[in-house]
Amino acid sequence: MNIENTQAQMRKGILEFCILSILDKHEAYPSEILEQLKEAKLIVVEGTLYPLLTRLKNMELLTYRWEESTSGPPRKYYAITEDGKTTLASLKITWDELNHAVETLTSKNH
Repeated sequence: MNIENTQAQMRKGILEFCILSILDKHEAYPSEILEQLKEAKLIVVEGTLYPLLTRLKNMELLTYRWEESTSGPPRKYYAITEDGKTTLASLKITWDELNHAVETLTSKNH
């Protein structure tokens, strides 16, 4: 078993949920999203984040706006849409169910 591959797949499976959760609190630009993911120990590189943001935008779960920056090029700020909030609520239920199931199966009392 390739443990690194399994760990990477587990992380990838929850990234969309985490990104929607971050943006449910406030709009953010990609480097800010990356920083929050890193703080949570979900290390993600830009090459992983940008395709996810594009996919979520194409699914109409996110929207974005450009804002001029005093320290460089304009920044693209992402925000969650109403469809994104609905999807996030469904993912939260799924996460809670999965988390409970995994905790039940992996607890020492089982």
